[in-house]
Amino acid sequence: MDLRDLNELDLNNIGEWPSAIKALVILIGCIAIGGAVYYLDTQNQLLRLDQERAKELELRQTFETKQRKAANLDAYRQQLEEMKESFGAMLRQLPDKTEVAALLVDVSQTGLAAGLEFELFQPEGEQSKDFYAELPINIRVTGRYHEFGRFISGLAALPRIVTIHDVKISNPGGERGAADAKLLLQAQVKTYRYLDEAATK
Repeated sequence: MDLRDLNELDLNNIGEWPSAIKALVILIGCIAIGGAVYYLDTQNQLLRLDQERAKELELRQTFETKQRKAANLDAYRQQLEEMKESFGAMLRQLPDKTEVAALLVDVSQTGLAAGLEFELFQPEGEQSKDFYAELPINIRVTGRYHEFGRFISGLAALPRIVTIHDVKISNPGGERGAADAKLLLQAQVKTYRYLDEAATK
């Protein structure tokens, strides 16, 4: 069979075509139908399948994360209760309004008990924060180095929270090497007060 025979093929009488031509036309038709089915239907399905696989992977990771959290839920609850207890204990270390005056007396008594002489004890205005208020106190005291240490240690031992900031120690007498030389300590001591819900609104 040569190419001239192809020109003589009658489209109205396909049954008379040679078997090789019929097979070739059927093969081309099958390829065309398969391509059309893939393009019009299967391609979209494969794309959706990839999307669903990615979604499944994401959901599986989310599930595993939530499952780990659920498995540790009792431990988280216990930890939350411990944190609430600890927070409550810290809040109890903050004085309420009526205890601030007594706390100021405690701070000054601690300095006197350590052997310090107060030159300045000046409470400043209260500064409100989120749920507490700071009461800064500027102090200037004279004493020996070890007395300063006893004072700081005494502040740390108070049952309420007291912090010390901006510490400056100087030697106004200029005595060098003297173990019992009088030094000057300037600092800001801060006490704290818990603000109840009514005060924070």
